[in-house]
Amino acid sequence: MFYPNNIKKTYTTKNTHANRGMDLEYLIEITNEYYLDHDIAYIYKKPTPIGIVKVNYSLKKIEEAYFQKASTLDYNGLYNGYYIEFDAKETKKKNYFPLANVHPHQIQHIRNIIKGKGIVFLLIMINDEYYVLNGQDFIAFVDADTRKSIPYEYIKTKGYELKYNFNKGLDYLKVIDKLIGDGIYEKN
Repeated sequence: MFYPNNIKKTYTTKNTHANRGMDLEYLIEITNEYYLDHDIAYIYKKPTPIGIVKVNYSLKKIEEAYFQKASTLDYNGLYNGYYIEFDAKETKKKNYFPLANVHPHQIQHIRNIIKGKGIVFLLIMINDEYYVLNGQDFIAFVDADTRKSIPYEYIKTKGYELKYNFNKGLDYLKVIDKLIGDGIYEKN
């Protein structure tokens, strides 16, 4: 995948059957590369802002650095005139997704994107399945303040399952198209 500064980033994964063993970020990068190559959407992984303290120039190596501020969500970009931002989350838990996996500043950022009328969601991997959980449904669960984790059944009921496609990866834009068609999102 070529990033805006024209650097090619490549990914490798384990040789296993179907999509098992592929991490979620890899699948999203396949998808985003497909979208970019076919002029469908322009969505990129956001770098975490770091401050560099010490560099070994002879080895071309950063030896000491720190995070300048907490990052927001993993990916952002444009699709068909809409601003999109989302985060990729994985859990090994079978029956629930821990809310602790989404930091308070990320929850606030999701609220901000909703307020700004952008499209925001979590792409969650649970039980070797992939779901898009719309930001509004995520915030509704958080605001209900009934649990410290989202039950798997809530994710299955409110979320939209994605199936791995060899060419497209995890085609999450088909879910966004459905939400737009249902009137969840409107253009400004």
